[in-house]
Amino acid sequence: MRCARLPRVGAWLGKPSRLCGAVCIASASLACLGCGATHHSRSTPRPAAPSSAPATASAPAPGSTTASEPRQSPATRARLIAVLPAASRSGLFGWAPAVAVRGQTAVWISRVPAYRDGAFTVTLLRIDQRLVTLALHAGGSQPGGSGWRYGDMIAGAERRVVVMGFNGAFQEGYGAGGFAEGGRVGWRLQRGKASVVIYRDGSSDIGRWQVTVPAAGRPVEAVRQNLRLLIDGGRIAPTVDACIKVCWGDPLHEQPVVARSGLGITPGGDLIWAAGHNLSVRALAEALAGKGVTRAMELDINPAWVAGYVYRHPRHARLPVAVPLVPGQTGVAGQFLTPYFRDFFTVDTRR
Repeated sequence: MRCARLPRVGAWLGKPSRLCGAVCIASASLACLGCGATHHSRSTPRPAAPSSAPATASAPAPGSTTASEPRQSPATRARLIAVLPAASRSGLFGWAPAVAVRGQTAVWISRVPAYRDGAFTVTLLRIDQRLVTLALHAGGSQPGGSGWRYGDMIAGAERRVVVMGFNGAFQEGYGAGGFAEGGRVGWRLQRGKASVVIYRDGSSDIGRWQVTVPAAGRPVEAVRQNLRLLIDGGRIAPTVDACIKVCWGDPLHEQPVVARSGLGITPGGDLIWAAGHNLSVRALAEALAGKGVTRAMELDINPAWVAGYVYRHPRHARLPVAVPLVPGQTGVAGQFLTPYFRDFFTVDTRR
């Protein structure tokens, strides 16, 4: 959705800052923002995989294989990032390895029929945060400005470690929530809004800002907000059928079935990105809940704004090669490898 140009600098809680130094001070105090909040921490043991998943969704030890994971040659295992055949697989299927990092499966892919409409599909990517980390990019004009740690394209050293890229959330003019990265605010964060929180240790969580996230004592690197939680405590929001436009965004041509995307988290800490070209809000929520997600938020909607890629890394190539993930997606010009005016997420190997 289009919106007015965003303010470049602010304070984490919406109070404008006058000097860059003040913003840096605010960055140093982020660890206190979650004081007193209840945090859904990542448990150390991995949970049992959903019935549609392989026997385990955790990454195998280097050099090992599972029944659902193709055997990899020593040369493939030695590479930092390897996109596996399932990333381009068509049809419906349960979890299959999509990307390996240092020989271990870091991203799994699945495609399931849309809820009560088998003519449409939902593509889901399961992301193992032990092997990769989420990054929030500032768009060229949304939020705009220069000097962000992650700017309007995948560039520099990130080109060598990028695994995946996908769309952000609603534009600022919609009033659905804020954007902050590196102690700097693109637009004001709002209490209670559904938030993806990226901590400085590289892990991420999803919850309600200043209610369940951020965790007390954990410094925050970035926050992206959008609307209310789509799933909370494993329960789908009761408004998914009767409050489409007001609660979940303005769909193209006033049609409730449209391109939609979302991001969720499982009890074990895996992130799950879901998207489809023709989805109702209910279909998006049911697909995420069906894969064991306990908290989730809707990201962007409508064809021009929903897209996801994994990236191949051919030897001696200057740029990664993007592999589209969602059948029928319009796609983003440049596939996040050239300047893009809107914010977006990437998934990078842990360095």
